[in-house]
Amino acid sequence: MPNLSVGNKGTQGKTICTISASNCVSLSQQLLTLITLGLPVASVAWTVTHEAIFREMQEFCKTESRSGASVIKRKFFYLFTCEYCFSHYVAAIFLAITRFKLLFPDWRGYLISLFALVWVCNFYISAYNRLRLNIKHEHISIDEKQRQIAQGEEK
Repeated sequence: MPNLSVGNKGTQGKTICTISASNCVSLSQQLLTLITLGLPVASVAWTVTHEAIFREMQEFCKTESRSGASVIKRKFFYLFTCEYCFSHYVAAIFLAITRFKLLFPDWRGYLISLFALVWVCNFYISAYNRLRLNIKHEHISIDEKQRQIAQGEEK
């Protein structure tokens, strides 16, 4: 991949850029990409660490993270029980697939985008978790009111 900067002028006076060079993409486009990439990363991290489809794997990993023979084994299996920890690896995979870089067109862009993507992803996960908690609280409140009404009708 050529390392061309935004200021290089071609023969016709136009700016030369490569697709992989982050400095050719506007900051607003980079931020939009970051916000968009956070959604699938958050989705994968949440699904693997919380949803019922992976329940057997989650229970196995929880058991191994508590009773593994070595520290390395316990830490390895803990990664699959913690959405924050797991999101780092999911983000790294998505960055490898998309080759998204933030602010810099080299390895620094990957490093910054990794931690920024993990932050955005965990913001989404926290918001989703809070939303689920509020919905659960509303269901409990509704169930309690229905029980009170049913008890009032019986008397």
